[in-house]
Amino acid sequence: MKVRQAANVIELLEFFAERLRPATAAEIADGLGWPRSSTFNLVGTLAELGYLYEPRGRGGLYPTSRWLSIAQAVSEAELLPEAILRMVAQVAAETGETTLVGTAAGLHAIVMHVVESEAPIRYFAAEGKRLPIHSCATGWALLSQLPAAQRKALYKRIGFEAYTPQSPLDPVAVEAQIAQGAARGYFLSDGEFSPHLVGVSVPLAVDGRQLAISVAGPQFRCLDRAEAFAGMVRDAIAATEFQNGR
Repeated sequence: MKVRQAANVIELLEFFAERLRPATAAEIADGLGWPRSSTFNLVGTLAELGYLYEPRGRGGLYPTSRWLSIAQAVSEAELLPEAILRMVAQVAAETGETTLVGTAAGLHAIVMHVVESEAPIRYFAAEGKRLPIHSCATGWALLSQLPAAQRKALYKRIGFEAYTPQSPLDPVAVEAQIAQGAARGYFLSDGEFSPHLVGVSVPLAVDGRQLAISVAGPQFRCLDRAEAFAGMVRDAIAATEFQNGR
């Protein structure tokens, strides 16, 4: 369930990130399609709390640096270890494909760090990108690290949307993917979320955090190399101090 007030704050930030200049409350309302009364209430509250200000008198509002300072403080408390960042760069160089670190956030897998392929045709990802946790290799690698009871509770909240004809549409199908991946030693998606996209993911537990290291790219280039990609990821993990959950 999406809380409208919280979503509005995020949409407001995204509005300014795209606009990159001040806006009046009326311009914000028109740009986002919001009622003017609720828009005035929201921007007034954020301005009172120090998150919006007027760079020039009556020239519109703009976010203050308070957002940045809070985001930096939060991110610095849970930074990925430098060894993982080096490992991702190494795997990306070896595979030639986009390589990322994912973690679970509710019903989604979130991209925490990514090194994109330099190939013209490649998987595009950005930090903060959300993937359906039940319908991609990264998600299955993360789900595999949860107790069965916790997965069962999570499935009750999933809508099981058919992103492609290959998408798993019920808990049984997801559990089958998890069982196959666990037996195989890595998790493989082949068009379950995005057509013609292949993903290879290996679970990684570090300091009590459940992560997944994933390589993704176009089917025509990656499907036959999936097992090799998984081996590269496993070798890179084994070569760091973050093996066996340490």
